[in-house]
Amino acid sequence: MLPPRFPKLRAVPWTIPCKMVSYKLLTPEDVYFSGPTSVEEPLEESVEDKPPESLLLEKKIVCSTTTGFIALGTFLLVVCGVWLIGTIFWLQSPSSKFPHRPPPPGSALAPSSAPQQGPERTAPPPESGSTIPEAWRFDCYPEKGVVVTRELCEARNCCFLPTSTEMPPAKNGVPWCFYPPSFPTYALDALNDTDLGYTGQLTKKEKTYYPKDIETLQLDAYFETDSRLHVKITDPATARFEVPISVPNATKKASNPLYTVEFSKNPFGLVVKRTSTGTVVLNTTVAPLFFADQFLQVSTSLPTQYVYGLGEHRSSFLHNVEWNTLTMWARDVPPMELTNLYGVHPFYLGMEPGGLAYGVFLLNSNAMDVVLQPAPALTWRTIGGVLDIYVFLGPEPSSVVQQYLEVVGFPAMPVYWALGYHLCRWGYKSSNGTWDVVKQMRNYGMPQDVQWNDIDYMDRSLDFTFDPQQFATLPDMVKDLHSHGQRYVMILDPGISSTQEPGTYWPYDEGLKRGVFINDSTGQTLIGKVWPGFTAFPDFSDHETHEWWFENLQKYHTKVSFDGLWIDMNEPSNFVDGSLKGCPSNDLENPPYTPGILGGTLRSKTLCASALHKTSVHYNLHSMYGLMEAKASSSALKRILGKRPFVISRSSFPSQGRYSGHWLGDNRSQWKDLYTSIPGMLTFNILGIPLVGADICGFGGSTAEELCVRWTQLGAFYPFTRNHNSIDEKAQDPTAFSPLARTAMKEVLLLRYSLFPLLYTLFHHAHLEGHTVARPLLFEFPEDPKTYAIDRQFLWGKSLLVTPVLDPGVTYVTGYFPKGLWYDFFTGDSVRTSGEELKLQAPLDKINVHLREGAVIPTQRPNTTLWVSSGQPLHLISTLTDEGTAEGDLFWDDGESIDTYETNQYAYIVFRVAKNTITSEVLHDNVEASYITVETASFYGVKKEPFNVTVNSQDAAFTYASNQVLTVTDLGLSLSQNFTISWT
Repeated sequence: MLPPRFPKLRAVPWTIPCKMVSYKLLTPEDVYFSGPTSVEEPLEESVEDKPPESLLLEKKIVCSTTTGFIALGTFLLVVCGVWLIGTIFWLQSPSSKFPHRPPPPGSALAPSSAPQQGPERTAPPPESGSTIPEAWRFDCYPEKGVVVTRELCEARNCCFLPTSTEMPPAKNGVPWCFYPPSFPTYALDALNDTDLGYTGQLTKKEKTYYPKDIETLQLDAYFETDSRLHVKITDPATARFEVPISVPNATKKASNPLYTVEFSKNPFGLVVKRTSTGTVVLNTTVAPLFFADQFLQVSTSLPTQYVYGLGEHRSSFLHNVEWNTLTMWARDVPPMELTNLYGVHPFYLGMEPGGLAYGVFLLNSNAMDVVLQPAPALTWRTIGGVLDIYVFLGPEPSSVVQQYLEVVGFPAMPVYWALGYHLCRWGYKSSNGTWDVVKQMRNYGMPQDVQWNDIDYMDRSLDFTFDPQQFATLPDMVKDLHSHGQRYVMILDPGISSTQEPGTYWPYDEGLKRGVFINDSTGQTLIGKVWPGFTAFPDFSDHETHEWWFENLQKYHTKVSFDGLWIDMNEPSNFVDGSLKGCPSNDLENPPYTPGILGGTLRSKTLCASALHKTSVHYNLHSMYGLMEAKASSSALKRILGKRPFVISRSSFPSQGRYSGHWLGDNRSQWKDLYTSIPGMLTFNILGIPLVGADICGFGGSTAEELCVRWTQLGAFYPFTRNHNSIDEKAQDPTAFSPLARTAMKEVLLLRYSLFPLLYTLFHHAHLEGHTVARPLLFEFPEDPKTYAIDRQFLWGKSLLVTPVLDPGVTYVTGYFPKGLWYDFFTGDSVRTSGEELKLQAPLDKINVHLREGAVIPTQRPNTTLWVSSGQPLHLISTLTDEGTAEGDLFWDDGESIDTYETNQYAYIVFRVAKNTITSEVLHDNVEASYITVETASFYGVKKEPFNVTVNSQDAAFTYASNQVLTVTDLGLSLSQNFTISWT
């Protein structure tokens, strides 16, 4: 940790730099290679790959800059003396040391510059602490709240070099205490072939400053697929906690990998390169490897500064690499910058020079810091488990996400009504008050598929109850929703009241009897405090708890026939730190290193780290709690309803998309929160949770009409669309505003409903192939660096571009249009760009939507629920390229049955346009498609007015507009039958 304030008048004494010795260059026997070259035949070093001469630091290190001037003669004398001492030292030093050094990745790129292929950059040789470039200084004293002095730093055998004698560095700035090149670390003693790759032994001879160093490690490198490398570093003598999620097990070694792996022998390091370009995507030789019982750290260079993912944090979509520490430990806190939030996702996607992409995933659930620095480089720093690392070689960004999801699991296919408009608030105060809002929505013809209730529906905030006075009509309201084709979702918190009279509250009585609750370190039920008061917490790591959870839901469903679950407070949240009895004082509660967690301790507003689950301690399982609850909830809903489950969770972990969606938490009714919802949505799409959205119009504070209209326009394009606000704030459902605002909201919600066939098909591809639904522009235009930082616009799929208004008081918006031909969704007007920003008119009642050339977009006549809309006729919009081509597809099923694709209960149709003809080809048929007709077709970009149009060889009426839009109406074509429409 950098000192928060360095003494203003403290002088830096003139000292001799870190002693310097010469090194022979790394010899072939010091490096092992994989890939095209075998271990027995190491590659020769190229001149560019040779390491710079470096230094070896003695036990007590002095690293500083010269601060005074001396006479020339004295200077020469000192230089000669240092040279002589260094020479003597070198002659007595072991020559096999390979110092850590700044690596030679491709040049880092400024956000506005294009990636350049060129010579690799090598930092200056670290002849002293001062010659190690600031960007390549890896923090040797990362503890929070410590004023790092020279004495503290040098006690760790690290270099101490203040970057200023007057002002302290900024928070998370350049480290003043950093590792010297010779800092003790592991050596690779042996490397042997295995069926899947290599195995080796890592040893270290010198202890470092964190206790319980593990001196001997096992290295395993698995070449699992051509695009996936899996590397594990474990303790061969003692079993350590490993994340219990299902991952694929490779059975044979990749035959033609996209990567080459090199192993540095002494000190140990791993270098992964893209074979086709030589780009270094992973290089752990840049800093020492740590593997102590409660402190594991590995650093890597990055090929560029373009890094995405690493959820959950409130930030821009593109992460800042200027000394940015992202802490991961699930926490109940309203979204704020530089804070660990609800979810933990240690996966990042990076862009390389030239537009290729790669990804890295650390499968670890312990509290961690991820440090980004401008070298560019990244450090993983975790306090438990093992180093279980996956590297994905893409090469397209979308392929990286797909490869990541092949490991953690593809997202579930949502039930159809999940994609409709959801309405909720905390503070309806009664079931009749809730019902009145639903009726108002119907009266105004507002689309709405789902009504929700927050905790105020419960009796004294007790799970599996409803207030017998204020919510007495709740069962009747739910029946009424169902009769109108609508659905009901309720909130559930994991905290189970422990203070009810014995025999009066089955969830606690039965849970206690069956031992389903988390215990404290003494084996007694851990009691915390949440909304109902004193509570116990279910242990969702135990199958018996899943069964108990199902039985509770089943009993409650007989009273209130809910359709989905909103699981909240599942970090888990606790209003006291740890438990009512506090937490013991031990290494789990007070680890040698605590990441930058809000509150400063692992137990802050959650359970004791030493709390006992059936399978491990909370120290290991904490950040997985939301995932485990989602898994239990999804399974229970399948059993109760016999349909696809709908679960929305606040806390999340890798593989969450298999069981639930996510909302972005308790935001505020502010314009900034409107914007930050876009990077949040895009990030969760690349993390494999595409069913994601933010509270439309904001949760905290009272919204303004203009903000709510603009937010509804943006929210209509969230994959998951819900308006939700807090208790005692002004109502913000669409009916609460002026006629102009109501109309604008209604129109954009109907627009969303008309796009349901497209959205549903995108979710099919997410489920089947791991595609994103809401997609950053860089995924479709990775060769265009101007798209890399764009997070004020986004795509649905590859073709529908959304450019929302995110600022108050404006009637226009500026959007970036990558090179190509783009069409206005509503009019068909076209614009051709070379990759440029365009100013778009955006009155309050409009959101700009454009279509990319070459697409066929299925839309549908909208109605007030998706149950009605999904039976309406289709309208196909084709956006032609200059060559007159386009293509698209449609996935269709009954919308709610489980595993329709896996059981062949679906229809799949492909549309193609070429040579003035659109063809519909039914690749897989199902009775559901026979209920739908294609009513109209529009073709944007038909260059000449046709003489005639034929439909299945029969003449048809058509219109042709001056903006080159051809429209054919009254088609009446069955979706389940192949058809053609041609024009001449």
